[in-house]
Amino acid sequence: MTLKVTDLVGGYSQIPVLHKVSFTVEPGELVGLIGLNGAGKSTTINHLIGLLRPFSGTIILNDHDLQNDPVAYKQQIAYVPETPILYDELTLREHIEVTIKAYQLDHDAAWQRATALLKTFRLDNKLDWFPADFSKGMKQKVMIVCAFMTDAQLFIVDEPFYGLDPLAVQDLLQLIEQKKQAGASILMSTHVLDTAEKYCDRFVLLNDGRVKFTGTLDEMRQANDDPNASLNEIYLNIAAGDRHE
Repeated sequence: MTLKVTDLVGGYSQIPVLHKVSFTVEPGELVGLIGLNGAGKSTTINHLIGLLRPFSGTIILNDHDLQNDPVAYKQQIAYVPETPILYDELTLREHIEVTIKAYQLDHDAAWQRATALLKTFRLDNKLDWFPADFSKGMKQKVMIVCAFMTDAQLFIVDEPFYGLDPLAVQDLLQLIEQKKQAGASILMSTHVLDTAEKYCDRFVLLNDGRVKFTGTLDEMRQANDDPNASLNEIYLNIAAGDRHE
């Protein structure tokens, strides 16, 4: 499904943080949302998942407008936050059951997918553990399992690599690739630019709440007149230029 964000203006008070932000995420595509701290990445994501209401502009996933059809819109998205959010009183097994009910999934099919993911992330023997028993990285894996066991057509993944061990990072990247091959759309916010350069199909570069650039790495290189520049080099050059404006 195609996510289309058009002229999004929004923020946390009457003063906008985002200024006419527009971009798309197409089916089978991984788009990297990048920018300095305070650029507007988290604010953008909070609008996309419905935690904030736009001042103006639209957020549409296929024909489902977040403002006019929020239930149908949210039913098609899955979110992995930067900081894991788990229920202290629920076991891992119960978190999976809650996810199945929230997304109205077929119980047996969902558990099949969950079981495979639990084995991948080495959590299959921890179904009766509570969040207090998990490390930060393990909590992050729980969030990944609960998101990717769904039938979501849009996955929004916020800084997913922090706290994950190298094997889990590789497992997550393979999982993202599988979802891409199945036609899902994926938006990933990250500061890990060397990984983003290797795996993202396109990039949305935010600066001061505005889209500074959107396109492929080759297009970014052309715009910066440097055919061999890395994503990190382009990112730093743009950031340095903005700081001195």
